[in-house]
Amino acid sequence: MENEIKTYENRLKIEKLYDELAAVRAQIRKLIVGQEELVDMLLTALLADGHVLIEGVPGVAKTLAAKLLAHTVHSDFSRIQFTPDLMPSDILGTSIVNLKESDFVFKKGPVFANMILADEINRAPAKTQAAMFEVMEEKQVTIDGVRYPMETPFMVMATQNPIEQEGTYRLPEAQLDRFLFKIIVGYPELGQEADILRMHHQKTWSNPLEVIEPVVSADELKHLQQLAAKVEVDDKLLDYIAQIVHATREHPSIYIGASPRASLALMQGAKAWATLQQRDFVIPDDVKRLAPLVLRHRLILMPEMEMEGIPVDQVINQVVESVEIPR
Repeated sequence: MENEIKTYENRLKIEKLYDELAAVRAQIRKLIVGQEELVDMLLTALLADGHVLIEGVPGVAKTLAAKLLAHTVHSDFSRIQFTPDLMPSDILGTSIVNLKESDFVFKKGPVFANMILADEINRAPAKTQAAMFEVMEEKQVTIDGVRYPMETPFMVMATQNPIEQEGTYRLPEAQLDRFLFKIIVGYPELGQEADILRMHHQKTWSNPLEVIEPVVSADELKHLQQLAAKVEVDDKLLDYIAQIVHATREHPSIYIGASPRASLALMQGAKAWATLQQRDFVIPDDVKRLAPLVLRHRLILMPEMEMEGIPVDQVINQVVESVEIPR
C-alpha cells in the first residue's frame, strides 16, 4: 500500500512537470510551425540539464527556436555570434585595470548567463572552441587561477550549417562529446511551409520575441530538472544502455565508438523524455528513441563507410537492433 501511495505521488509530480513544459511548448508554437523533433528535443535537453548542437541549412528556424526557448524561462539569456576572429576572451571575459585601486578586475563575458545561444559555432577556430570546454563540462570558468562558477540552470544551444565549408572549422571531438544531443533540422513539409507564409503575412509584431511570455522561472526549472533526475530506471535498462554504447566500440563500421559519457547522456535523456510522455519510469523505447541523438556526433565511422556515404544514423540503428531488448 505504501508503494502504491508513493507511485501515485510521483505521478502527480510528473503531471505538474508535464503541464509546465506544455506551457513552454505552447509559447514556442506561437512562432514555430512544424519542427516537432526540434521542439521536443530542446525541451528534453532542457529538462535533462544538457547542451544541444542544432544542425541544419539556413532558414529552418534553428536560431529562432533556441531564442524562443530561452525567452520562455525567467533567466539571463546571451547570444554569442561565432566568427573566425572571435577570441576566447570575447566569450569568457578578461581582466582589466582598475586605475582607482591599482588592481585588475575581472569583467565577465557573455558566457555568464543561464541560457546561451552559440550561433554558427563552427565558424570559430580551435583556440576559441577550446574556451568552451571547461564551461560546458564543469559549468565554471577559470581565469588567472580564479574559479568563476556559472549560475544554474546553465544551457548552451549551439547552431551550425552542415553544408557551408568556407570560413568554418570542424568542432573538436572533445567538444562534440559535451553536447547531450545533436539535433538534425530538416525542411518543413509543404503544408507547413504554406502555414509559415500565412503566419508571417498576417503578423502583427515587429519583433517575434514580443509575443513570447516567460512561463517558468529559473528556480522552477531547477526543480523540474531535479524531478526528472528522480525518474525510475530499472537495472535491466541500465544494462541495456551500457550494452548499446559498448556495442559501438565493437561494430565493424565504427572506427571510434562512444565513451561512458554517452551512456550517462542516454540515461539522462531517457529520464527527461519519459517525463514528457507523462511517465515516472523509463522504458526501452525511450532509449531507442534517443540513441541517434546521443550517438550521432560521438561516433567516427570507418573511412570506407564515409567514402560510400553511409549515414551515421543507419549504423546507429544497426547497433541498437543488435542489442537484445530487456524483458
